[in-house]
Amino acid sequence: MNPDAIYKINVKVETSFIQEQSEPSEDRFVFAYTITIHNDGNMPAKLISRHWIITDAHGKVHEVRGLGVIGEQPHLRPGESFQYTSGTILDTPVGSMSGCYTMLADDQNEFDAHIPTFTLSKPHALH
Repeated sequence: MNPDAIYKINVKVETSFIQEQSEPSEDRFVFAYTITIHNDGNMPAKLISRHWIITDAHGKVHEVRGLGVIGEQPHLRPGESFQYTSGTILDTPVGSMSGCYTMLADDQNEFDAHIPTFTLSKPHALH
């Protein structure tokens, strides 16, 4: 851990295509994503809200904002992680998501934890 990193939240993402809930003939492609949020800083912080930017292969953008994640606002002490799984539906077999979490540190400073862009792809849709 970097001793100078007061606020450092690391976000990792794993994705999967949900074949059973998808209807490709109706342009319905369902994806799950598992997020792991890890506090790599040296200040405890609480996840207050989320902002997602979801883009399909046609460039159609859908933004989602809301409090917490899956109904929770986890408080992470240094070295702690929180993991959850959620999902989204696209009109195309490929798309991407990115965004940020707004965090509130125990010293009352707000900061953003950026979620790196990740790809949602039906198997074999990308070569």
